[in-house]
Amino acid sequence: MTILDADIARLDGSTGTLADITQGRPALLVNVASKCGLTPQYTALEALQKDYQSKGFTVVGFPCNQFGGQEPGSADEIQEFCSATYGVTFPLTEKIDVNGDGRHAVYQELIKSTDQDGNDGDIQWNFEKFVVDADGTVVQRFSPQVTPDDPRVVAAIESTLG
Repeated sequence: MTILDADIARLDGSTGTLADITQGRPALLVNVASKCGLTPQYTALEALQKDYQSKGFTVVGFPCNQFGGQEPGSADEIQEFCSATYGVTFPLTEKIDVNGDGRHAVYQELIKSTDQDGNDGDIQWNFEKFVVDADGTVVQRFSPQVTPDDPRVVAAIESTLG
């Protein structure tokens, strides 16, 4: 089993697996929040979606309320905020836990990888990023402070494209 086999609903409540959401494409997986100092990263995430979706890539956002209660809204509120404020078109999942006893199965696997500074384990904060290839293998992990348009993130994305 890979992370792609993990059951996860979309923000709209439709059920499926991560593979259903990524549709066999490489992806940038990001835990997101609407009321965080890093929330403006949505702009760069959406730019990546627009720049790379035609090349067989997608961004996937995982709303999470575990860091300072910065994603308190309902599914409808999250969707409205992301669409109206940042024009988000990439898929968003149901709100999940990325740390602790209730950690979602996708993140149980993701946390095994190390970031650019050699850190692994628990997610540090909102907007931690994972570039995964089409089979769900982590290519690279990036800390929350590394912006989505950082050349290292872009290079990792481009390395996944055939």
